[in-house]
Amino acid sequence: MPTDADPAARDRQQLQRELLRRARAGTARRTTAEPTAADAAAGAAGAGRDGHLPQAAAVPLSRAQRRMWLMERLGGAGDSYHVPFATRVRGPFDVAAFATALTSLVARHAILRTRYAEHEGEPHQEVLPTPHTVPVHVVDTDAAHAAALLRRETARPFDLAAGEAVRALVLRHGPQDHTLLLTFHHIAMDGASLETVAGELAVLYTAATDGTSPHSLAAAPQYADHARREHDDLPGFETELKHWGDLLADAAPPRLPRPARAEPHAAGRPAAARSVPLAPTVPEALRALGAQRQATLFAVSLTAAFAALHRLTGDDDLVIGVAGTHRSGTAMRGLVGLCVNTLPVRVDVSGAPSFAQLLRRVNDALLGAQRHRHIPFDLVLERLGGGARGADGTALVRVTSDVLGEPTVLRLPGTSAEYVDVPSDGAKFTLSYGLGLGDADRPEALVQYDANALDDTVAEAAVRDFAALLHALAADPELALGELPLPDGEGASHGDPDPGARDDAAPEGDGHPAAQALRAHPKVADAVVVRPAQGPPVAYAVLHDSTGPSGHELLGLLRRSLAPEAVPAAVTLLDALPRTAAGPLDPARLPGLSAPSAPTGPRAESVTETFTAVLGVRPSPDDDFFALGGHSLKAVQLAERLRTDLGLPLTGLDVLQARTPRALTALLDERAARQSAAKAASRPAPRSRDIRPGTVLVTGATGGVGAYVVRELAAQGRPVLALARPESAHLIATEGVDVIEGDLCDLAGLRDAVAQADAVVHAACTFTRHDVDLAAMEAMVDAWRRGPFVFVSSVDAYGHPGTDRVAEEAPPHEPVSPYGQAKLDCEAMVLRAAGTEGRGGASAVRSPIVWGAHDRLREQLRWGAIGTLYQSARQGRPIELPRPGTGGHDWYGAAWVHAAALARAVTECLDRPVHGVANACSGHVSWRDLAQDLTELLGTRPAFHESGTVPRDLDHRWHYDSARLARPLRPRPGEDRRTVLAEMIGPMAAGNA
Repeated sequence: MPTDADPAARDRQQLQRELLRRARAGTARRTTAEPTAADAAAGAAGAGRDGHLPQAAAVPLSRAQRRMWLMERLGGAGDSYHVPFATRVRGPFDVAAFATALTSLVARHAILRTRYAEHEGEPHQEVLPTPHTVPVHVVDTDAAHAAALLRRETARPFDLAAGEAVRALVLRHGPQDHTLLLTFHHIAMDGASLETVAGELAVLYTAATDGTSPHSLAAAPQYADHARREHDDLPGFETELKHWGDLLADAAPPRLPRPARAEPHAAGRPAAARSVPLAPTVPEALRALGAQRQATLFAVSLTAAFAALHRLTGDDDLVIGVAGTHRSGTAMRGLVGLCVNTLPVRVDVSGAPSFAQLLRRVNDALLGAQRHRHIPFDLVLERLGGGARGADGTALVRVTSDVLGEPTVLRLPGTSAEYVDVPSDGAKFTLSYGLGLGDADRPEALVQYDANALDDTVAEAAVRDFAALLHALAADPELALGELPLPDGEGASHGDPDPGARDDAAPEGDGHPAAQALRAHPKVADAVVVRPAQGPPVAYAVLHDSTGPSGHELLGLLRRSLAPEAVPAAVTLLDALPRTAAGPLDPARLPGLSAPSAPTGPRAESVTETFTAVLGVRPSPDDDFFALGGHSLKAVQLAERLRTDLGLPLTGLDVLQARTPRALTALLDERAARQSAAKAASRPAPRSRDIRPGTVLVTGATGGVGAYVVRELAAQGRPVLALARPESAHLIATEGVDVIEGDLCDLAGLRDAVAQADAVVHAACTFTRHDVDLAAMEAMVDAWRRGPFVFVSSVDAYGHPGTDRVAEEAPPHEPVSPYGQAKLDCEAMVLRAAGTEGRGGASAVRSPIVWGAHDRLREQLRWGAIGTLYQSARQGRPIELPRPGTGGHDWYGAAWVHAAALARAVTECLDRPVHGVANACSGHVSWRDLAQDLTELLGTRPAFHESGTVPRDLDHRWHYDSARLARPLRPRPGEDRRTVLAEMIGPMAAGNA
C-alpha cells in the first residue's frame, strides 16, 4: 500500500479522484441523444434480433444530392441552396407543441437527420438517430426587425457532415403574433416536399396540443430507398442518355450581354430580382390561349421566355432549363427529399414565326423533355462533356423559366397564416424568367439574375420586355415575333450579347482589353498583350513591387472579367517591358513569343497522367478540362491525386480555374518554387528520426496555433514531433523539430505518431468536417498510453449561456454550434480516458479568436468570425454596431487571445494538467473598440451606426473567466491588442487584401 510519504502515489490518487468527479459531472450534462422509439419504428425492418438498430448503413447519394454535395465541397454557393419556409401566425401558438411536432416530423422522415460523408472520394449518406428534441429558438422582436433576423438565420451555413438539415426559429412579436421560420438545406428538401412538411406539421402540432396520436398519418416513404433505386437503375439509362446527347450535341449557352463593368472580386453569385405588374386579365387570357392549342399555361409562359431571350441575345438556337421531377406513382406520394431535375428545352426560334407557331415548337420540345425527365441532368452533362459548356466555361443551362403559384404556408389550428418571403442572397442561374401568380389580383412578370453576370439595367430591360410580350400575346397570339411590341419604344436588342466577339482579331498592344484590365489592377505598373507568329495572344505585366499577385492569379482575374476571346493564353511577369531606344515596345526581346512547346518535367508528366486517369483521355497541353468531359467531382478527384502525388497544395477550384494541363503545370511550378524557397530559407540542420525522451507530438503544427506551440516548445528545448501534410512540412522544419507527415484523415498514421510520443498537444481541426475531427480524436485517444494530453478546444463549446459572464467548466447552453458540439465530444473522449491504462492527465484549453502574425490567423481575421467587420472597415463601408443595452445586454464584443500566450498556456498544461477544462483569453474587446482599431490601422473613415438590432456575426456578448491559466496568459511586451492587430493587418493592407 502506498504511504503518505509517497508523493507520486498521492498525486495519482488525487488525479484519479479529480477525473472521477469530472467524469460524473460530464455524464450529468450529456446532451447526445439516444435512439428513440421513433427510430425503432423507422428502422424496424433492419433491426437485429436483439431489437436494437444496426449501425448506420451507408447509402449512395441520388444524383441530385450529389450535385448539392459538390456545390458545398467546391464552395462559393453561399445560401443559394438554402430553402427558407416562413409563415406569420396570428392566434394562440404553443412553442413546446411546435417543437414536439417538428421532432416527430424529423423522426418520420430520415432525410431530415441524415449526414453526408465521403470515402475514397465518393460521397454517401448515413441516417442518424432521432434527437430527443429538435431545438426551436425563440427571439422576442418587433415586426419591423423581423426581416433582418430571418435573413441572417437563413444565410447561416449548414454542416452537412454533422447531419444538419433543418433549423427552426420563432420570432415572437406579441402574445398571439409569431413568425415561424424553418430553414432546410436543398439536399433534403424541394418544393413538393414543403407541401408535405406543411401538411404533416399541422397534423403533428394538433396531436401535440391535444395530447393524442397522429393516427391519420400513414407510414412515410424514405428518401434513401429512392436513392438506392436510382443508383440501381443507372446502368439502364444508356438509350435515353444517347437521346439527350444527340439532342444537345451542338447546343451552346445563350450569349447574354456581359456586364459593362466587371467585378472580379465579388464573391459567390449574388442574386437580384426585378418585377413588373401585369394586368389582372393576362393570366386567364394566357390560359385560354393554351387551352385552344393543347398547351398548359406553363408552356405559354415558357414560349414568352424563349421570345424574350431571342430578343435579348439575337440567337435563334436557344436552350432554357425548366424544373422536372423524379416523383411518380403512389410509392413516392408524401416523400420528403430532393427529387427535382433540370430539363433542358432546346428550341429553334428562326424564321420569324408567329407566337402561335413558336408555341407549337416549344410545346413539342417540352413534352419531349418531360418524357425523359427521370434521367438525372448531371448524367446528361457528363455525356455531353465539353459540349455542356461554352468556350469560357459557361454552363449550357444558364437561363430558366417557371410559373410561380401561391406559396406554401403553415396552417396551424386556431390561427391565421400569412406567407413571409425570405429572399436568398445567391442566384442558382444567370437569368430566370417567371410568371408570378401568387396574388390572383396582382400577377407579375419577374426576373431573378446573377448580379455578377448581368447588369441591373439589362435585367430591368429584360423584365419589361417579358412583361410587354405577355401582354401582347394575351391580346393577339398570331403576331410574328418581329411584330411584337417593345417596351417604351426600345430597339430589338438590349445590349451587345458578346462584346469582344465581333472582331475575329482583337487588337493587341496597349489597347487590348486584357492589357487595360491588367493596368487597372492596383498592383500592376504596366502591361501589354502581344500575338505571337503562331498561337493565341500572350500578356506581359510588370508589378509595382514583388509582393503582388502571380501571373496565374492575374490570368484568373482576366478569365472572370473578360469575354473568352479577349483572354490571353498566359500572363508572364517581367521586371520591365523591353523597349527600343525611341520608347516603343521591342517584341523581339519578349520571352516566349515563339510557338510554345509542351511543358516538360515530372510535374508536367504527372499532370498529363492524372488528366488521363481521371478523364479517360490523354490531353494535349492546351486542351480544356471541360472539353475533355471534366466536371466538379472530377476536378476534386484530379486535385486530390496531384496533391498526394506531388506533395503540393492544390484544390478543385484551382483545377476549374486553370483548366488546361499547361496552365495547371505552371501553377504547380509556382507553388513548388515557393516551397523550395521556404525550405532553403529555413536551412534545417540534419536531425535524427530517433524519438528522444520527453518528445511532444503537436498536430496542426503548420496552423496558426500549432506553429506557435512548436515555437514555444522548441524555445524551451523540448524535443518536438510535428504532424504536417507533406506539402507544408518545410514550413516547420527547424532545429529540435522532427516532422512526421500525415493529417487527420490518416488514422493509422495518427495512432503511430501518438505511440511514439511522451506527450500530445492536439491543435489540428478541420473546422467543418466534424466526422473527421471525431474519428481523429478517437484514434489518438486509443493509441495514447503515457504522458499528458492537451486538447486545444474552443469557447464555442459553451454555446449561448444565459449569463454574460462564463465560468470555466460552465455547462453548455443551447444553441451549441456543430463546431462547438464537436469540440465538446472530443473533450469528453480525452477526459474520460485520462489517468487510465498508464495515461497521464488531460487538459481541454478552450480558446476564443486567436490573433498573431501568421498567415492562417490573418485569413481568419479577413474571412472568419469577424471577417464582415474587417471587410467593412477595409472598404470604408458604413459599419452597423449593436447599441449597448440591445436585447438586455450591456456589452457586445469578443474574447481574444494572442497565439504566443495560448502556446505558453498549452505548454504549461504539459507540466501541470488542469484535469478538465480551462479558458485561455488574453482579453475582451468591444465591437466598437475593435472597429475603431481596424479603421485607424487601415486608414479608412467609415461611418459608425448604432442600432437596436444585432447583426448575426456580432451577436456575441460573453466574458470568459480565465483564472486557471492566468499566469502564462499574462501579456508580454508586444502582445497588446493594438500591436498584434497592426502586425496582422500590415501585410494584408500592403497586398491590397
